[in-house]
Amino acid sequence: MTTADLIGKLIQVVGGLAIFAAVVGLVLFFVDKAPKRQRDYVVLAAFVGPALVLLVGGLIYPAIRTTALAFFNRTGDPVGFENFIWAFTQPDAVRTLVNTVIWVVLVPTISTIAGLAYAVFIDKSRGEKFFKALVFMPMAISFVGAGIIWKFVYDYKSQGRDQIGLLNAVVVAFGGEPVQWLQSSPLNTFLLIAVMVWIQTGFAMVVLSAAIKGVPAEQIEAAQLDGTNAWQRFLNVTVPGIRGSLVVVVTTISIATLKVFDIVRTMTAGNFDTSVVANEMYTQAFRANEPGRGAALAVILFVLVLPIVIYNVRVLRSQKEVR
Repeated sequence: MTTADLIGKLIQVVGGLAIFAAVVGLVLFFVDKAPKRQRDYVVLAAFVGPALVLLVGGLIYPAIRTTALAFFNRTGDPVGFENFIWAFTQPDAVRTLVNTVIWVVLVPTISTIAGLAYAVFIDKSRGEKFFKALVFMPMAISFVGAGIIWKFVYDYKSQGRDQIGLLNAVVVAFGGEPVQWLQSSPLNTFLLIAVMVWIQTGFAMVVLSAAIKGVPAEQIEAAQLDGTNAWQRFLNVTVPGIRGSLVVVVTTISIATLKVFDIVRTMTAGNFDTSVVANEMYTQAFRANEPGRGAALAVILFVLVLPIVIYNVRVLRSQKEVR
């Protein structure tokens, strides 16, 4: 990660904290029924002002500039929608979009199902804390660290040499020939997806496990008295009771998956037909010297994330109305 990337991350973190503090302050200010004096508004402006500056300078202005940049070429000449046409017509760019769709379909689905199954079967069992900690542990590893670990798992050495990759070591032990896992398309895409699933399953398990414990025991007991089996109780009582948590898990993992960059960059650098939108955005903007194409991919990424965020907000709002 470059110095510019680190500075950008720092600005995002500081800006996020400042915005959060500003929102909380605004809510508390207007909830307070006491009469407001001019001095109170001055204090409010003093606290909210820096957050608004960071919001405009660190989020709104870059977003507008990136969107505008998507309509220019590398020399600064306007090209209309040419960069977007490239993204949806060139074979390599289309392969990138297809890979991104595969990621965003498989990772949230598999991670949520695996996390939910683990939460249900391990719940209230002996050694529950240990087993849940074991699954949650990958969440403590950065995407770059996870990519390096799994790159060793998929490592390839030519026939006759000692295999340091776990997967090829197993294949050779059973009499097979070593495989270049990360160079075999489209298998390599699914092997990269497995890394993301390995990380996100722990997150899904923790959130859904807490939600399951919040389902009223009276509802489960009533369903049991009605003669339902365990599967029916799970589908008709547990799942509706944790619907809000399921939405949060699926949407959170979906957004993280759409933005995945570190795993792909660390393990294959997007080669061998494994690139995704975030990686290709970086490649075009900083490697191929095509900032307009990189900006167009950034806009496409934003458009892909936006419906997920809107859906999440609507579900949470509907649940509040029911309550």
